[in-house]
Amino acid sequence: MSGHSKWSKIKRKKGATDVKRSKVWARLTRDIMVAAREGDGNPSMNPRLVLAIEKGKAENLPKDNIERAIKRGTGEIEGSDYEEVNYEGYAPHGIALFIESLTDNTNRTVADLRSIFSKAGGNLGNAGSVAFLFDQKGVFEIPAAGRSEDDLFMLVADAGAEDLRKEDDSFVVETSVEAFGAVQSALQEAGIEPEEAGLQRIPNTSTKLDPEATARILHLIDALDDHQDVQAVYSTLEVDEETLASLA
Repeated sequence: MSGHSKWSKIKRKKGATDVKRSKVWARLTRDIMVAAREGDGNPSMNPRLVLAIEKGKAENLPKDNIERAIKRGTGEIEGSDYEEVNYEGYAPHGIALFIESLTDNTNRTVADLRSIFSKAGGNLGNAGSVAFLFDQKGVFEIPAAGRSEDDLFMLVADAGAEDLRKEDDSFVVETSVEAFGAVQSALQEAGIEPEEAGLQRIPNTSTKLDPEATARILHLIDALDDHQDVQAVYSTLEVDEETLASLA
């Protein structure tokens, strides 16, 4: 797992303020709306919607909010028309950033992101400028406590997973995009609830910087991640445990 992903986990474990929580809820609500719009309002027919709902419940998103988001997505009640847009750019020191967003105003979003990049000494690039540095994969993080690695490996491998590895106190399962739904179903049938599950952009190359430069890059990633339209930020930054500990 890339360093900035671990940094995100550290921040979540430290707890969210009310302001942060409202941003998380808004982000999850948009994700549910788009999942319902692109697929089906019935979760049993829409694996992406199931995942979005599960993430909402994990963040204590109220049931009424979830139901309204689904109805907005299916058009049963009026709501903003969000679209999925990816942005790409470079932070200082050549660190590539891939940004996933859901926005109802692309002009606003691109202007805001360009400003954030500029203030940090980076550059927002064109589509395709860094995408080749990332592979889209399905990722599941599963608590390792009391669980057999061999048994878990057999379960997910039979469902089509590509990799299983131990990271800290979790097992990380990696799949192709196509196999994500099958692995998700296999875990559900086995009664295994992941801590995190979703499609991620995994860097196929990484760069390690000194602690001061790393802190500056993570500050830029945090600024991008805090934007209301941004769903996720991925980078080619490599962060060692010692630097993460000092930042935490």
